[in-house]
Amino acid sequence: MTTNASTETGGVMPWMEHLRELRKRLMIVAACFVIFTIVCFVLYPEILSFLRQPLCNADPKNCNFYVTSPLDGLSLRIRVAGYGSLFCTLPLFLFEMWRFITPGLKARERRYALPFVLASTALFVVGMVLAYFTFSHALKFLDTIGGSNLTAIYHPSDYLKLILTMMFAFGMAFEFPVILVALELAGLVTPKRLLSYWRIAVIGIFVIAAVFTPSGDPFSMLVLAIPLVAFYFLAIGIGKLLKK
Repeated sequence: MTTNASTETGGVMPWMEHLRELRKRLMIVAACFVIFTIVCFVLYPEILSFLRQPLCNADPKNCNFYVTSPLDGLSLRIRVAGYGSLFCTLPLFLFEMWRFITPGLKARERRYALPFVLASTALFVVGMVLAYFTFSHALKFLDTIGGSNLTAIYHPSDYLKLILTMMFAFGMAFEFPVILVALELAGLVTPKRLLSYWRIAVIGIFVIAAVFTPSGDPFSMLVLAIPLVAFYFLAIGIGKLLKK
């Protein structure tokens, strides 16, 4: 946004008014974050049970967590409430940012703004869901690769850190086609050039998926890489359609 951003009424928004508008939207997001945190704090048993399910799928006989400090339960509940609230607040944050920047966009840019926000949110959620259902396979791999002499005893903080990192990594990776389409619309790359580099792109996607898959198991790497390859060609097709 620039200081000369046009408002929805066609006027010019002064710098201080611009900051007040941003503050108002951030306060709305902050207030909702607090509300969602309280809700998630109350629903902590259900949320923890949901996040623990992949562990139970991987090892039904041993899917309990173990704590080593009297304060671990409280800190875990606060952490789960914060993570849950962050996830619930993300769509609202994207919507408020869209409302904030829309008045300063040109008509053509404004037409694409909402679809980009909706597509980004939807793809992020799909990526997280895919990681969630893949995580049990990742746990089985991590349990077996250490050998049969090891007995897994999971601390909830370490488990949550791994599953949430994996869900976040998949969610961010699924933003790949949105970024490619945005680059095409901005004229920084063309569908023709992207198509000519498809072999390099496919190899790069598999390498990046192998490096950034938190669990490090081959199954999760393939589950991440194959959709990204499909997204690469899908983004090329969308870019061609939008350029017509």
